[in-house]
Amino acid sequence: MMHDNPLPRETATMIDAELQPGERVTWSGQPIPGRFARRSIAIVIFGIPFTAFAIFWIAGASEFKQPDFSGGAGLFPLFGVPFVLIGLGMLSSPFWMRLKAARTAYAITDRRALIIEGRLFRSIGIRSFESDRLRDIRRVQNSDGSGDLIFERTWTTDADGARQSTDHGFQAISDVKAVETLIRQLAETSKQRSL
Repeated sequence: MMHDNPLPRETATMIDAELQPGERVTWSGQPIPGRFARRSIAIVIFGIPFTAFAIFWIAGASEFKQPDFSGGAGLFPLFGVPFVLIGLGMLSSPFWMRLKAARTAYAITDRRALIIEGRLFRSIGIRSFESDRLRDIRRVQNSDGSGDLIFERTWTTDADGARQSTDHGFQAISDVKAVETLIRQLAETSKQRSL
């Protein structure tokens, strides 16, 4: 079996728990934390003026003085606190993305590709891509050989009618071309079996 790096025991256990009887893992790996966290750079850039404005609004609402809470008159500036917290969440998004990368595992078996993501409260999310869904994949490769393998793109529409896409696949993995070769071999083997 080919590994990007040895997987943490908890991650390897998550993969093993998803295997069907007789299913064999041919590759497993995790996102590169630094590369994975770079996806949040736009959020950080937006979070800087957002947080600064929220702090400035609180200061302005309190007339640039320490608020006086007697009689409830000084409570108005506190309405800005949730916005400051949201801004701090945006500024810390690289940390959260690194944490997500550490709780994400990718695997290729002799039957399918698996994406396992750790979620809040020790729950996990699992996406399984059977071999027939792996025939039209897209590779995005960086100069160091790392990159993304996109298996599927889904579209959602928000309340304003704007459409947004989400890519599903192995993101921020090292040696993306070698992993793509394994995926294509899996798809080809499955195609030959079905003939």
